[in-house]
Formats: sequence, C-alpha cells, structure tokens
Amino acid sequence: MTKPVIALVGRPNVGKSSLFNRLVGERLAIVDDTPGTTRDRILAESDWNGVYFDVIDTGGIDPTHGGDTPLSVGSAGFIVDIRSQAQVAIEESDAVLFLTDGGVGPTPPDREVAEILRRSQKKLEDGTFWPPIYLVVNKCENEARRAAAIEFYELGLDEPFPISAMHGTNVGDLLDMVVANFPETESEADDSIKIAIVGKPNAGKSSLLNKLAGEERSIVSPIAGTTRDAVDSKLEYEDIPLTLIDTAGIRKRGKIDPGVERYSVVRAKKAIERADVALLMVDAETGITAQDLHIAGFILDEWKSTVVLVNKWDAIAKDSYTMNYYTEKILHELNFMPYVPLLFISATTGQRVDKVLPLALKVQEARLTRISTSQLNKILRDALDAHPAPSQAGRQLKIYYATQVRSDPPTFLVYVNDPKLMHFSYKRFLENRIRDAHEFLGTPIRIVLKGKEKKGK
Repeated sequence: MTKPVIALVGRPNVGKSSLFNRLVGERLAIVDDTPGTTRDRILAESDWNGVYFDVIDTGGIDPTHGGDTPLSVGSAGFIVDIRSQAQVAIEESDAVLFLTDGGVGPTPPDREVAEILRRSQKKLEDGTFWPPIYLVVNKCENEARRAAAIEFYELGLDEPFPISAMHGTNVGDLLDMVVANFPETESEADDSIKIAIVGKPNAGKSSLLNKLAGEERSIVSPIAGTTRDAVDSKLEYEDIPLTLIDTAGIRKRGKIDPGVERYSVVRAKKAIERADVALLMVDAETGITAQDLHIAGFILDEWKSTVVLVNKWDAIAKDSYTMNYYTEKILHELNFMPYVPLLFISATTGQRVDKVLPLALKVQEARLTRISTSQLNKILRDALDAHPAPSQAGRQLKIYYATQVRSDPPTFLVYVNDPKLMHFSYKRFLENRIRDAHEFLGTPIRIVLKGKEKKGK
C-alpha cells in the first residue's frame, strides 16, 4: 500500500528545504549503509505519531531565467518554470504545503504560485477540492510575525498557518492537521501477483505494456489509493491472475520542462510500493543512468523482487561478446543488487517479450521460498566451518542458530551473542552462502540479528 505524499511548494528562499529537513529529521537525503545505493534528496520518508508519509521538496524551482534577475522581480517570465514544478508536485501529492515568507509578506510570485495551485486542484463530488492546500507562513519566529501572517489572506486560500521551520515552532500542530486529513487507505481486494513496470521516461514501458496485454492500449481499472496517473492492467497468464502496474505515460518528452524529470521517480516509487515484482526497464542505447539507479534504490528500499529488462536490444550492433559485455557493465552499475536477472528485449519488435512474464513469475516464486530451520542452520554451520566468525577488540562473534521468520521478502532471524560484532562483509558472506543453497532469483533477502548472550556469560 502506498504512503501518503506531502509536497512542499513555494517560491525560492521561503524555507522549503528547512522544513524538509525538519520533517525528515535524521533520515535526511534518505541515507542507506548499503554500498552502491543511490538516493534522491528531493524525496524522503517521514512519520508523525505513527503515520508514515513521503515528503517531496520542490526546491528546484529556478529563480532566474538564464540570467541573474530574481524571481521576485517580474515573475511573468518564469511562470512556465513555476507552473511545471507546482503541477508535478500537486499531481503526486495527498497534501500541498504552500510555503511563504512571513518576514517579507505576500509577493507577486506568491500570488502566481497560489493561482497555479488553485487551478491545479480537482473538484470532488462532495464539492471539496483535491489535494488540500495548506497556506504555511514560514519564518514566524516571534509573536509580531505570527500576528502579521494575517496579511496572507489576500492570496485567496484558507487560513494562513504561521510556523518557524528553523526553530520548529507550530510544526507539530501543522502536522496534526495535515495527517488528520490524509485519505483513508483501503486494502487491495484481489490476490493477483502485482508486477510494476518502472524506468525512466522513454525506456519503452508503454510498448512493453501493450505487448504483454496483447492490445494497443491498456485495460484500465482504477484502484483506490493508487497514483491518479497510474493505471492497472488485469490479465491472466497460464491461469495465474496478474496485475500490471503501469507508470508509462507519466511524461512526454518536450511537453514538460526537463527540470521536472527527477520527479518521475515519485510515481515509480508509488508503483514499487504496491508491487510484488518490479520490471526495471533500462534503455540499451543509453545504458544505466542516474535516474535508473534512483529507481533501483527505491526498489531495494521496499525489499521488492526485480527483473532488469534491457530494452531496445534490436538497435544495438552486436557480435558474439556484446551480450556478455552489457551484462557485466549493467551488473557492475547495479552492484548493490547482484542477484537480479537480466533479459535483453525489444518491446517494439517483440524480441524475447514472451519470456518476461515467465521470468517475473519465477522471481515471485523465489520470493515466497521458505527454508526449514534445520536446513538453514546446516547452511550456517557449513559457512562457519569454511570461514569462522570474526572477532573485534578481542570479542568473538558467536552465531547460535537461525530461523526464517517470513517470506515476501525472505527474512532470516539470526541469534548471536552481540549484533555489533557482525561486520557488514561477514553478513554479506552469510547471505551469499544462503543463496548458494537457494538461489532466491531476483529477490533481496533480509538477515536480522538478535542478541542472545547465553546465561552465565
């Protein structure tokens, strides 16, 4: 199930980044200790009173138009940049925090952004507008500025809400109000295997969907709680019900400002959250790009199984070594996901497209694999015999036993004397030995350590 999304919108220098940092706390920039993973700072997870949500920082609105003129001086020339950024943010969000600067009062650019946001809202059947827009007046560190926030009524939105992102003043009260108005999530009623087609724009997602669905347009079925732009295609493969989660068509080249390109990962992330298996489409002509790595990082964050589809293979000049070369290069770039299978396809011509769903189902089957406790512990004993557990500062790591506590994804609970003694490299070694016995094709596995010092020790 996808998490709600809060978008931070406003002209430059109103404190969007400060509020972003305040909301995500220590998880700034979505830091991960897994080597090789890549993250995009504009999107991070946060929570308030047990409610988890994603935050989008739209700090990339360009204050200039190829020169040095600030946006606040004659904003008409920058309306396209403002509109494109705000449009993407509002389309992806369940709540928009429209930040303004309480130190300078309402400005012409504020009025421009307010108008854009109003026009971007959709009117619902009950007469309300979606998503809700919260007018946030930042930099209200003192009582005088909080009282002056009333000036922002002129923007024609709801009651101004004064805060100080830097000092945290009233931020908690703001979150109380926003979280209380999040839409209720609904569990998906079907038990189909959900396969997300993700990748950067123009990677061939639409063509692949059409080939897999067997028609030139997708079978659309709206599902509550999904991205408004996403559509699901229902089909059966060998009597197995499938749902293809489509992120295709999210951006048409030349129709959205290139600076908005990075926001496409938000839609991909929503699709990934709902999926069992992600089909990561890579353009063979361009190879792995930074955006591909962002999306792969999100897949890993959600512990989803993955198949990498190298598309447009028909456009590549080949010899007997070409496929091996591409395989090594792509797996090197995706070194934090060494378990993923690669399939070289052409969504346009249909080359190897018939192998996509069988491979995805094989990966899903691996995802549901369970290992008996006795077999798992034999694997660990053999691993310890081959490579004894390391020691740190004179203390020896002791591994007592392990058990698989769940599948989807495969998760193993390993009892040790002190989890701090388990070096990352040794943990990776144990993972590899488990994979030697059970492939877990395309599937990440989790090893959770639990301290269990024996009595008397």
